Amino acid sequence: MTHIPRAPLILGLLGLTPFVWGAATVMVDDLAALGLQYLGPRFIGPYVQLFYGSVILSFMSGVLWGFATKASGAQAATGYTLSVLPALWAFFMTGGGPTGAATNLIFGFLGVLMLDFAFSRWGLTPPWWMALRTLLTAIVVACLTLTVI
Repeated sequence: MTHIPRAPLILGLLGLTPFVWGAATVMVDDLAALGLQYLGPRFIGPYVQLFYGSVILSFMSGVLWGFATKASGAQAATGYTLSVLPALWAFFMTGGGPTGAATNLIFGFLGVLMLDFAFSRWGLTPPWWMALRTLLTAIVVACLTLTVI
């Protein structure tokens, strides 16, 4: 595994907070009550995960777009086209209730991981990118799975 630089690793792990917090408030009623009292309903349970997950999928579209700028010709066109898919997925697939939306986010994050892999294979990402993305995606998917079940 390639060494992940400290800043992206720390920021990436900190970025998991809403997913972990959301899963914790789904699993622990007292924690959900505390969160409800001090943060409000939007910031507990599946609601924080779903809103934040949509934001992060859109963010990942921007990251992939940035990687596509390193390509040229048909590969660049393919990269730009693929890079908008996570944001479109979040926009169209996160309605319909918390279970369905969380399930769709799981598929969205797994899809982004596949796109990360493609961009990495094309040489458009830093060498440590897949190590970071695999770690973060595994935690996000685990947290969303707790919400679904």
